[in-house]
Amino acid sequence: MPLSRVDNEISTLIRARYPIIYVVSWEERRVEDALREIARPGKKVYTWSLTHGIQPTPKTGGQALTVLAALEFVEGCDEDALFIFKDMHAVLSDSIVIRRLRDLVNGLKNSRKTLLILSPILRLPADLEKDVTVVDYNLPSYDELGELLDLIIDKMKRDKADVNVDLTADQRDSVIKAAQGLTLSEAENVFARSLVEKRSFDISVIVKEKEQIVRKSGLLEYYPAQEKLADVGGLVSLKDWLVKRGTAFSRSAREFGLPEPRGILLLGVQGCGKSLSAKAVGSLWNLPILRLDVGKIFSGIVGSSEQNVRRAIQVAESVAPVVLWMDEMEKGFAGVQSSPLSDAGTTSRVFGTFVTWLQEKTAPVFVVATANDISQLPPELLRKGRFDEIFFVDLPREIDRKDIFAIHITKRHRDPSAFDLAALAAASDGFSGAEIEQAVVSAMFDAFAANRDLQTSDILSTIQASIPISVTMAEQIAYLRAWAEKRARGAE
Repeated sequence: MPLSRVDNEISTLIRARYPIIYVVSWEERRVEDALREIARPGKKVYTWSLTHGIQPTPKTGGQALTVLAALEFVEGCDEDALFIFKDMHAVLSDSIVIRRLRDLVNGLKNSRKTLLILSPILRLPADLEKDVTVVDYNLPSYDELGELLDLIIDKMKRDKADVNVDLTADQRDSVIKAAQGLTLSEAENVFARSLVEKRSFDISVIVKEKEQIVRKSGLLEYYPAQEKLADVGGLVSLKDWLVKRGTAFSRSAREFGLPEPRGILLLGVQGCGKSLSAKAVGSLWNLPILRLDVGKIFSGIVGSSEQNVRRAIQVAESVAPVVLWMDEMEKGFAGVQSSPLSDAGTTSRVFGTFVTWLQEKTAPVFVVATANDISQLPPELLRKGRFDEIFFVDLPREIDRKDIFAIHITKRHRDPSAFDLAALAAASDGFSGAEIEQAVVSAMFDAFAANRDLQTSDILSTIQASIPISVTMAEQIAYLRAWAEKRARGAE
């Protein structure tokens, strides 16, 4: 198999005699195999770890278990060699180690030796920033996962195992797509688990493995795709837009020349279905949903907020294709304009990282952002190219309110045809979808207290006793409508 893009990059750096290369990856075995391939022919490969020291053991004797002893060996070695130091981030806070590395730099430049630091964590002291080149090692590509899947299928067939490993071209594509974002080791484990549990390659088992990655991050929440698009009343234009892009992540869409959808921004009145629509996208497209809580991004430790947003983006991309849901995002980025004065620029730096990623991202992460207060959103977020479309979600029309009543009555295990939906829709003018749901729930409490079943009159009484959001927030809604008239697409 030819070298990958990142392998070629490392090979170029080695041939250009870059002295120290820091490779960030969890996949020690995969990276080490690639480096041994790069070293052929002619270069010897040594590895070092705190537990095993230098391997293979030097002819001079001793394994050089300490990092300083290992660096002494690197300096004294006169071979054409690569030195792979594993998990060295743990000792890079030691000033003596830092000084020793800086002392090595010139000698390495004038030799055919390269020191490679291999670690899952990037922890680079400022003293070494000018002497060390950092390379992020990509997760396995589609083709690499496909090769692993084919090897497992061949082995199962040779062993005549009692499992179904026959896949059509589309099924194979779906399994590989589901595994993208996993390391080769994780993919190998989850393929084996699927064969043990389901006797076949089951996508749901692979998705569960991705849930673990998300939970370990602590920054994102995993939402199972339970809400259906049919649970959303009205919003016909938005639904039509989403349905047409339902197959846009497939290989056939790439071959047709279609780009992967980037995301949408849903603006509008509170309680009118923005969050529900965001959750329904995952079910419609059969993709996992990750919710990014911007509040978790901002931490009390200086510098950690910027690291948190990069980590959240990295996790989302690692489990792609995925839907990334950001609810009420104006609350997280409301202080961007005053950030240099209020928080030393932390919010503006986090926001800058996020919008740059929105503009430049290539991973299939579909962002669904919702906002209630347009005045709090930084104008940079609304620039063309950040999102595919900006939709305005208004209060439901009468015909939509009829559908919403039917949806919520059905959810409560009752037949909507037994209710006067037209009367309910007419009486609830100015009500949001959330207020309609609450009217049904409140009416059920009243009927239960009266020891009888729910009736149309119960819901009508609840409606008459309620003051809708269109009254309490009339000025804000009028402002939203005026802003959206020429700046956003109607979701209805």
